[in-house]
Amino acid sequence: MDEIETLRDLDAALTSGAPLRGLRIQDLDLTRHESRLLARTDLEGIVVLGGRLSPELDEHLRLHGALVFPTDPHAPVNPYRATLYQPHELYAGLDRYGYESTPDARAYTWARDADVRHDVFVTLLRAIHDDSVSDALGEFLGNAPVVGVMGGHALTRDSEAYAGAARLGHRLASAGLVVATGGGPGAMEAANLGALSPSPEAMTEALGRLAGIPSFRPSTRDWAAVALETYDELVRVPLPDSRVRSVGIPTWFYGHEPPNVFCNGIAKYFSNAIREDGLLARSTGGLVVLHGAAGTVQEIFQSITPLYYAEEGGVLPPLVLVGVDHWSQDVPVWHAIEALGRDRGLGRVVHLVDDIDEAADIVLSRG
Repeated sequence: MDEIETLRDLDAALTSGAPLRGLRIQDLDLTRHESRLLARTDLEGIVVLGGRLSPELDEHLRLHGALVFPTDPHAPVNPYRATLYQPHELYAGLDRYGYESTPDARAYTWARDADVRHDVFVTLLRAIHDDSVSDALGEFLGNAPVVGVMGGHALTRDSEAYAGAARLGHRLASAGLVVATGGGPGAMEAANLGALSPSPEAMTEALGRLAGIPSFRPSTRDWAAVALETYDELVRVPLPDSRVRSVGIPTWFYGHEPPNVFCNGIAKYFSNAIREDGLLARSTGGLVVLHGAAGTVQEIFQSITPLYYAEEGGVLPPLVLVGVDHWSQDVPVWHAIEALGRDRGLGRVVHLVDDIDEAADIVLSRG
C-alpha cells in the first residue's frame, strides 16, 4: 500500500498511469485534483483520511469502493495529520488570546470533555490521531540514533540543575545523537534546549533569557512566550547539517504540563501509554534519567522491563540515573534496580552517577 502524504505524490500517482487501487491518501486538499479523480474508476480499496473534498468527489469515491474517513469540524487538532507538530503551531494565538485559546490547551479540553461524555467518535479520532503521530515520528527520525533524557517537570529555568540538563542535551546532540524527551517543562525542556542550541554560547544566552520566567506557574502564557522568542533566535543560526537534533514526545494526559518548544518536531499524544512506549522504544542509544518523581519512576521501570528480559549476550543500551542521593534515598528505586539486575544483562548496563558529564560519557562510549 502506498501512502500519499503530499500533493506532489498524489500528482505523480495520477500521472503515472498505474492503478490507484489501495492508495492511502492522508490529510490532503483534493480540490485541485478533483476533476482527475472524478475521471477515474479504479478506486477500490483507496482510503482517504481526512483532508478536503467536495460532496461530489466523496460520493464518487465511495461508489467505486473507496473508504472516506470523516473528521470532526470541532476538533482543535487534525486527527489525520501526516507530520509532527511545530512549536508555533501548538501555541497559535498565544500572544493575542492567551494560552487557553491555543490548539494545545483546546485539545486537552476536547479530550477531557469526550471522556466525561463518553463520546465514542472523539475517542476513535483520538486513537487515529495517535497512530498518525506515531507514523509521522517514525518517518521523522528514520534510522537516526536516539538517546532519551527523562526527568521531572518541576525543575526551574534559573537553577543550576536546569543548566546542567541543557549541557547534557547539547553534548549528546553535538555527538550526533537525537535527544528525545517527554516534551514537557523542567528537565525535559532543558535537555531539548541544549540539543537544539547551535553552540555553547547560544545555549548560555538562551539560559539567561529564560531564567527571567523560571516556571510555567503562575503564567503558562509568559513561560511559553519567552520560550518561543528564544526558539526563534536559536533556529535563525544555520547549522552545518540539517539533521534532527531535538524531539519532544509529550501527552495531553498531563494537561497541567504545557509542551516545551525547543524541538525540531513535537509528537504529542492523547494516550500516555502509547506515548511512553514509543519514547522508550525509540531510545535505542540509551536513556539518561535526571531528578524526577512518580512519572519519571514509571518510565524507569518501564525501560527496565525489556532489559531484564533481554536474551543473554545481546547488546543492550545503557540506562544511567543521575543523582546518587536522589535515587538511593529520596526516591530509593536504585536498590530495586540493583536487585533486579543481579546476574542478568540488566545489571551490566545500569549506572548510578552524580555527574552530568559522566552520564554523557557512558552513553557516548557505547558508540
